[in-house]
Amino acid sequence: MRVVSLVPSLTEAVARTAPGSLVGVTDWCTHPADLAAARIGGTKNPDPAAITALAPDLVIANEEENRAPDLDALRAAGLDVLVTEVRTLEQAFAELHRVLVDGCGLARPRWLDEAEAAWAALPAPSGTPRPAVVPIWRKPWMVLGHDTFAGDLLARLGIRNVYADHPERYPRIPVDELNASGAELVVLPDEPYRFTADDGPEAFPALHAALVDGRLLTWYGPSLAEAARALPSALR
Repeated sequence: MRVVSLVPSLTEAVARTAPGSLVGVTDWCTHPADLAAARIGGTKNPDPAAITALAPDLVIANEEENRAPDLDALRAAGLDVLVTEVRTLEQAFAELHRVLVDGCGLARPRWLDEAEAAWAALPAPSGTPRPAVVPIWRKPWMVLGHDTFAGDLLARLGIRNVYADHPERYPRIPVDELNASGAELVVLPDEPYRFTADDGPEAFPALHAALVDGRLLTWYGPSLAEAARALPSALR
């Protein structure tokens, strides 16, 4: 199979399972670090002509990370495009199987079974879920809202996103409102905005700040096993 991936998470999943099959990836595909494949633009602005020239057997995409007009252009060029939807951990596992086994014709990888087992082994949260806000950007401040993969992971770890019922998935909320939301915790990932100890916590002086690896919180792929091990302690 010749595969083009338009999703960093799926790029890592294919690279871990059958690295020789990847012929094209986005500029945002950073794992593995030694990835050898043509760069075909960003997730939001891929180059359809460059992708078509690679003659892939399959293009893998995601309904949130990639734009419908770009995917339509690839289909119009005669390419097979597999579009994933990942809003929950269960969906992540199911879609990874669909991409790797059904789409790419690969054997189900051991790492996928290990990731499922790692999450299944976690104890159910006890006590009252800890209310939190989860910024993903500043200037303007944007946070996790409803129906997100990261929000589902946090809920499994005893963290209640106070904006989980917001009508938008990634609402813009003024920082004063975030501080007055009733949250006890602010979760600050290092992507897509790179929050650090010196950039983020100072905006929430009354809240405990948890700096987390954004890849572990938002990527669905081989990092899921590590996420099950590392996120619980990072969120304490």
